[in-house]
Amino acid sequence: MILLHTSDWHLGAIDCERPLLADQQFFIDEICRVIEREQVDAVLIAGDVYDRSVASAEAIKLYDDAMTRICKTLGVPVLIIAGNHDSAERLASCSELLKAVGLHIAGALTRTPEVVPFADTEIFLLPWITEAKVKSIYPEEKDRIDGIEDAYHVVLDHFRAAFTPGKKHVLIAHAFITNAETSTSDRAAEIGFAMQVPASVFDGFDYVALGHIHKPQDVTETIRYSGTPMPFSFGREETQQKSVTLIDTQTMERRIVPLGLLHRRTTITGTLEEVLHPTYGDEVKNGYVRAVVTDSFIGLETLSMLHETYPNLLDASGKTFENESASVTMTIRELEELGRDPAEVFRYFCKEELDVSPDERLIGLFRQAMESVGEVEL
Repeated sequence: MILLHTSDWHLGAIDCERPLLADQQFFIDEICRVIEREQVDAVLIAGDVYDRSVASAEAIKLYDDAMTRICKTLGVPVLIIAGNHDSAERLASCSELLKAVGLHIAGALTRTPEVVPFADTEIFLLPWITEAKVKSIYPEEKDRIDGIEDAYHVVLDHFRAAFTPGKKHVLIAHAFITNAETSTSDRAAEIGFAMQVPASVFDGFDYVALGHIHKPQDVTETIRYSGTPMPFSFGREETQQKSVTLIDTQTMERRIVPLGLLHRRTTITGTLEEVLHPTYGDEVKNGYVRAVVTDSFIGLETLSMLHETYPNLLDASGKTFENESASVTMTIRELEELGRDPAEVFRYFCKEELDVSPDERLIGLFRQAMESVGEVEL
């Protein structure tokens, strides 16, 4: 059989106050095309289906539509585990009922291993776990557990004991493997180094379909992160080829299938003239852009000009104040927040251009002046 491994959809994610639902609908369409073209027999989603534990109505609808399309329209079963971003209880709602239509969901760890059998393969579902959770599920083994690595050993020993001889054994898990390469959008992983475990905890499985880290990468010959189906940050993710992984359970060979993007991410660095008149094509200019201006102040007027060149500008920074010991930059979000309150623009101007902080008396005089000329009510 052919398995499709994907993970970390982060439905409902927002970048710089911009919803990414259109991009996520695009990659769902891409994945569905791969399912049809490659005659996939089952889809494995290795956690972080949603970006937040309390997902938005729009994100839930996108998920509902995707699962209905894959399970009902395409007739392909989907196996899902909860990641650290998901609410295990919400994700697994009606899970027993949904098995009848081919949607298998493991929300929280249970004492009996969650396993979905196929003709030649058993697929085990291991959602995101913590040391405390494992101790509560296996209280008789709590003395054996001193850290997250021990917790994984306890759980997976129970999984391996449930193997049916003669079948291939695939595991879906959401974990942070030691030495895995992270990206800027791996915010939870970056602050969760204590949750790292060695690849050896997964010994005995023919393939481990991992989620949690956003860069597609092999950990060993049998363990792989599929990565996110779209980039969620600038920096390293700009150059990553987003993809899904196909596994042939007869040979255990795997193949990487690239996914297209609705918006490419690019950081454009240069002088204001260079940034406003780029040599890039429309794919870059119409994609998600981070502009870094090296020689000029980025004010609201400049920001407007950047938006004309880059309609999907997400972030911009430039020099705002410089002396012998300081060089300050300002993001597009900070500029837009300043633009909502003229008094804050005045406060910022005094600080950055005059190197003084206006006191409340001076701010009061500024507000009176603005009101007296009828520019704005403050």
